[in-house]
Amino acid sequence: MERHDGRTPQATREISFQRGFTDRSQGSVLACFGDTRVLCTATVTDGVPHFLKGKGRGWLTAEYSMLPSSTNTRKSRDRNGRVDGRSVEIQRLIGRSLRAVVDLTQMTERTIWVDCDVLQADGGTRTAAISGAYVALHDAMTWMDEKRVLRGWPLTAQLGAISVGVVDGTPVCDLDYPEDSKAETDMNIVMTSAGSFVEVQGSAEGAPFDREQLDTMLELGEGGIAHIFAQQKAALEG
Repeated sequence: MERHDGRTPQATREISFQRGFTDRSQGSVLACFGDTRVLCTATVTDGVPHFLKGKGRGWLTAEYSMLPSSTNTRKSRDRNGRVDGRSVEIQRLIGRSLRAVVDLTQMTERTIWVDCDVLQADGGTRTAAISGAYVALHDAMTWMDEKRVLRGWPLTAQLGAISVGVVDGTPVCDLDYPEDSKAETDMNIVMTSAGSFVEVQGSAEGAPFDREQLDTMLELGEGGIAHIFAQQKAALEG
């Protein structure tokens, strides 16, 4: 099967991570998955939530939003502290995914706020956010290490995420919006560089998927995330 943009089923879009995109936070990365662009920042603040005070460990939390101009039709801003359900779901996913590769006991009582703001959406915004947030978090941790406010290096593995799905009966990797909007199955996969799954979110939007298609999607996801890990390493070493 050749996809509408000429990619093979297993191919990702062009993926890049531009570090230091802004200079007001300890970690700042523009994550690009094709035409999807997400600004991921990691900001270190003193103190932890009340349930962690006095326990000598740190905390990490995440927020996610889409700018009004990120979609084809203007998206209304969240106002008066009200966040739409989709954004709440995604920011919880980002937070728990990142915490899966962070040893919070190696942090002193400080909180890292990870903010993921979608500048332009063309499918896969949550997976681009998670993958970019890891790079921003790595830079924030490096800053903390240089300031000697860590007990030890907290990151235990790399973290990456990719979307997979079934489009026109064929499992494919890294769906853009035209594919996502008509996919029979939509799935998001989050993995660590140790080969462990953090999350697998999948549902049939049309025809149910079978075990063979599920196995193929998992294999496509592993391959796509391996490519993300390589791009993350290249960005961090560059």
